[in-house]
Amino acid sequence: MLRAFAAIAASTVLLACLPARDGTRLGTGAALAKESGRGSSSSRSVATGAAAVSAVPVRDELDILIHSRNRDYSQLVQCWAEEKLLELECKEIGEHYGRYRLHLPEAERAMARSLERYGQLSPVVVCRRQERYELIDGFKRLGAARGLARLSHLWARLMEADERTAKAAIYGLNRAGGRTRELEEAWIIQALVREDGMSQVEVAELLGRHKSWVCRRLALIERLGPKARDELRVGLLSPTAARQIVRLPEGNQAEVLEAIRREALSGAELAGVVDLWLGCAERQQQQYLLRHPREALSQANRTLPAAHDPRLSEDGNRVWKRVGLLLDVLGRMEVWLAHQGRTGLTPDDRVILLPRFQKLARDAGSVAALSQDFVGELEPR
Repeated sequence: MLRAFAAIAASTVLLACLPARDGTRLGTGAALAKESGRGSSSSRSVATGAAAVSAVPVRDELDILIHSRNRDYSQLVQCWAEEKLLELECKEIGEHYGRYRLHLPEAERAMARSLERYGQLSPVVVCRRQERYELIDGFKRLGAARGLARLSHLWARLMEADERTAKAAIYGLNRAGGRTRELEEAWIIQALVREDGMSQVEVAELLGRHKSWVCRRLALIERLGPKARDELRVGLLSPTAARQIVRLPEGNQAEVLEAIRREALSGAELAGVVDLWLGCAERQQQQYLLRHPREALSQANRTLPAAHDPRLSEDGNRVWKRVGLLLDVLGRMEVWLAHQGRTGLTPDDRVILLPRFQKLARDAGSVAALSQDFVGELEPR
């Protein structure tokens, strides 16, 4: 079965994106002509199979690396080491570059089901490192195959690549299938900059992206604190949220993350909280923001709760509106009393305001006690 697969695979997708020995790309027709010109009967059958699918446009996965942004990368991505497929035992294939890919158990299980039902439909891509085959593309296939007793070998294509090119190929081969994730891109970029000594501009040129794209992804890793990095790695923190968190000093990120979890803030709310945090002049203001993020956002935006809730009766909606107005005013007063200080008040102001604040203290205490009593009545027993 595996031998039959090799002939079929070589006649379809693989020949369509086969590079020539000089590193240039062969088109589908040229590859078929080259294969059929070998003269053997098996080659003619392979060419016939490829002709049947020649009408389907096939994108060269390495085209991103070789011709990205009109730059010739044929010196970096030299060529496939051989035009034939290698049949490798799973245990022969190393996962040194697996640190640049996310491990997704559910996707691996889905791949295992596909391998059991259809077999291996496309080869993995490997390179040679210190007399060992190292995987560049096909981590889910390898992980799934290792869990299947009847699948001990995988078909592979061998790429000639140095360290930089191997990392770029991981990005390029996955980008061709639309499967890259921001965190994986960030890991690759960090390795190219910190391990391989490339500048951000050089990385941008290598990957065919703008330097600002490289800078954003590098910041996603290097400006996040340990807790945020861990949550990003396991999927508890989204890249969108991480981009907001990196705007904060590393020492403040953990407490803001805790507020996000506690209050289940949306992406837009998180962006607003970070904006307010960066504008806080005192620690007390930051503490209030962490305790009451939505109230702080409401005060900053001067927004009030919805005037009508269809779930409530007419009396219920009246109470809802009054409580909303009261909470909005109380929140503003709390900010003024706790954070803005009273230095702007003159002695005459203080004399005139004293009775008002005495009444506020009495009435607020009474309302707080009655509210607490009502909460006990409303809570399920």
